[in-house]
Amino acid sequence: MFRHHRLRICLCVLAIASTDLGASEAESAPEAPAVPAERPALPSRSESMAAELARQLPSREVLRLQASDEAFMALWRPANVAEPKGLVILLPGAGESADWPRGIGPLRRGLPDYGWHTLSVSLPDSPGLLPPATPEPEREPPAEEDGPSETPAADSDPQATPNEAGYLPEETATAPDESTSEAVQAEPDPSTEPDQGPQLVERIDGRIDAALAHARTLQPGLIVLLGQGTGGYWAARYLQQLAPEDVRHLLLIQPRQPEGQDEPLAQLVPALKLATGDFFYQNGTAARAEARARLNASRRIQHPAYHQVGLPALIDDRESEQQQLLRRVRGWLDRPAN
Repeated sequence: MFRHHRLRICLCVLAIASTDLGASEAESAPEAPAVPAERPALPSRSESMAAELARQLPSREVLRLQASDEAFMALWRPANVAEPKGLVILLPGAGESADWPRGIGPLRRGLPDYGWHTLSVSLPDSPGLLPPATPEPEREPPAEEDGPSETPAADSDPQATPNEAGYLPEETATAPDESTSEAVQAEPDPSTEPDQGPQLVERIDGRIDAALAHARTLQPGLIVLLGQGTGGYWAARYLQQLAPEDVRHLLLIQPRQPEGQDEPLAQLVPALKLATGDFFYQNGTAARAEARARLNASRRIQHPAYHQVGLPALIDDRESEQQQLLRRVRGWLDRPAN
């Protein structure tokens, strides 16, 4: 009996030792490395702006177009007349949306009242995320000697006749909601890289191709390409490279050369020999000097239909400023020479 008692004690000791050994081995075993969760790719700045506009605007205005293997958003408005005059494709500048509150948005909403379909295209992000094409006023009074004094009076005089510069509409478009465009201008995420070089150029050309293809299905009769800021450069470059026969009119609003592009606007724009309306704000010496270079280049080659329009410096009265731009652009579109 004593022997059985000793045996039980030995078995208990062995069981306790085995338990302690197992716990020690468990503690010393290295933990399996945690697999980091893949971070989903963040949408680009232009994609975020487009998505926000799609949520805010009526669905009838939002189009999804296809450029190669890439879908993108465009904003459509039909002309509010029985017999439309044509279709204007609008290209915003770097950092701007397809409904930017200065220039692009007011024009896309206002021109349909005067017989023009509008199709505003969202463009991919540019390298460096340049600031908008139409900055806040510099408060610098325009110097007459710096501006292109040779500009025709009908183009530079704010009181131009209705036949050449149009007139103020009885009803103006509703003031755009700036909260969308300005809210998305936060610093970009460092993990996202903007498009570079040929890839960006090909994507922009593809989107213009898609916009033109959609425009042609409507048989508008006349197609006008309008670019603001760097959008003006991309419009001019596209016309230079591909020269579509059904686009014979080019409108530029404060055009600007994008970063990484070598050909100056002063060489690119006049060489097109298209009916061209070149609008610039006289609120800075740089803008006036660049406008002067484009005007002089057009004269050296005797451009048949280049018209430059110097706009007064940007003002705090946003509504009046945009009404004036709409009036001038509409007046240029209605010129008999066009």
